[in-house]
Amino acid sequence: MVSPIAEKLAEKQRDVSVAEFFERNRHLLGFDNKRKALLTVVKEAVDNALDACEEARILPEIAVEIVEMGNDRFRVTVEDNGPGIVRKQIPNIFAKLLYGSKFHSMKQARGQQGIGISAAVLYAQMTTGRPARIKSRIDEKHPAHYFELMLNTQKNEPEILKDEEIQWKKERGTRIEMDIEATYQKGDQSVDAYIKGTAIVNPHATFIYTTPKAEQLIFARAVEKLPKEPQEIKPHPYGVELGMMLKMIKATESRTMQSFLTNEFSRVGPGTAKEICEKASISPSEKPGNLQLANIEKLMQAIKDTKIISPPTDCIVPIGEELLEKGLKKEVAAEFYTSITRSPEIYRGIPFVVEVAVAYGGQQPSDEQVRLMRFANRVPLLYQQSACAATKSVIQTNWKPYGMQQSGGALPNGPLTVAIHLASVWPPFTSEAKEAIAHYPEIIKEIKLAIQEVGRRLGAYVNKKRRVGLERERVNIFERYIPEVADTIAELAGISKGKIQTELEKMLAKNKDFIISNTAKVEALDESEPESKIKMRVKEDEE
Repeated sequence: MVSPIAEKLAEKQRDVSVAEFFERNRHLLGFDNKRKALLTVVKEAVDNALDACEEARILPEIAVEIVEMGNDRFRVTVEDNGPGIVRKQIPNIFAKLLYGSKFHSMKQARGQQGIGISAAVLYAQMTTGRPARIKSRIDEKHPAHYFELMLNTQKNEPEILKDEEIQWKKERGTRIEMDIEATYQKGDQSVDAYIKGTAIVNPHATFIYTTPKAEQLIFARAVEKLPKEPQEIKPHPYGVELGMMLKMIKATESRTMQSFLTNEFSRVGPGTAKEICEKASISPSEKPGNLQLANIEKLMQAIKDTKIISPPTDCIVPIGEELLEKGLKKEVAAEFYTSITRSPEIYRGIPFVVEVAVAYGGQQPSDEQVRLMRFANRVPLLYQQSACAATKSVIQTNWKPYGMQQSGGALPNGPLTVAIHLASVWPPFTSEAKEAIAHYPEIIKEIKLAIQEVGRRLGAYVNKKRRVGLERERVNIFERYIPEVADTIAELAGISKGKIQTELEKMLAKNKDFIISNTAKVEALDESEPESKIKMRVKEDEE
């Protein structure tokens, strides 16, 4: 008897490990091409180092070294002064996908998926066949551990090739070394741009970067104070979908619906929980496990119909206006800087904060597009600019009142750098590679409002500078023709030319004093003047 075709097909079907999936779809993780692969490997290692240092409340000092080995092969080394990693955790952290401590944590962090650094290790072994080499030490009283690791893609488990104790002069910290296939190229999407951008939005960190050309660049910290530590919060009811609610109800240990709502969600007190239950026609004392799908659908609608306070915002830590501006001044040469940190808002029950800073002037040509720098949770976003909510917000803003030229549907032109930062518990990236922010209306609205605030200050500065420049030009022209004007007036009025020329020069001197005074006011809008006075001066100019 011939077996049905379905049975033959069933014999070919088997489980696919997550590591095997990403092995075949590495572009989803940011390894589209060799140039981008170099950036992605450095980025994942640096992000991990920064997170580790900040969690341990240590001012980060991170060394990044890239050595060109020939034949499109590079050795990438990233070393930090963080808390180190305990021995038994090292293999899982570096050689197992979807292994991490932040995925279920509702607080701001750079890495959350547990994919980043282990994906870099996977890429290294795929392209060069060589293991990742890791050193780590937790303090001077404990030995340093050295591992050589590869990732078993069929099982998504680490393969330990070497595990030994070693001598290491460093008191604590972690060092990872990987050999990868890549190409190095300078530009806006290079490792150089990533390190510089990271230094801007992490002014509390020091970076020592050795390029493949053996050039050492040091990005010194601008402040000696760590950012506040974000606090973990519970999910907000507005951000939970039906499937997640089913899962939470199934997993809860609460005995009543009222206690379930108050214990599992933020901003839900006993009164609010009772109101939600009443609107859903569910008894507050009902056991969560007894609810059917129809009851849960009513519960979801009741949540939408109930006014619930926005989630707490101590789970996110923005950079802050002053520090964002300091970071920009440290790395971008300009003549005028200003920044704004908006009040927290929410999308899908998730809190977020938008920050925008601008730097005007410097060496950037006035006929080129403004330089847009995008960041999410203190990490630069260098790819997929056109797909990002930040880019859309800049394009949709009318920049002409702020002194910039702009064509329809394009970024404005002018000697300007615009830095946009989104801080959130869960930034809505468009892909696992975390390169662009999704087009949520709430986020776009906040970015545009922030741009308009800094734009008004920028416009006041640019317009006053333009007026002063025109006045100075008029004075220069008048000064050039004083002898001819005095000669003509003397001939017409019958007065001494010398006397007329003297009076004209006195009048010109007064105008020069006025221009010098206004020029000083314009130039005072820089770091020498407190932000509060800058805002006051700009307001006076607008009035």
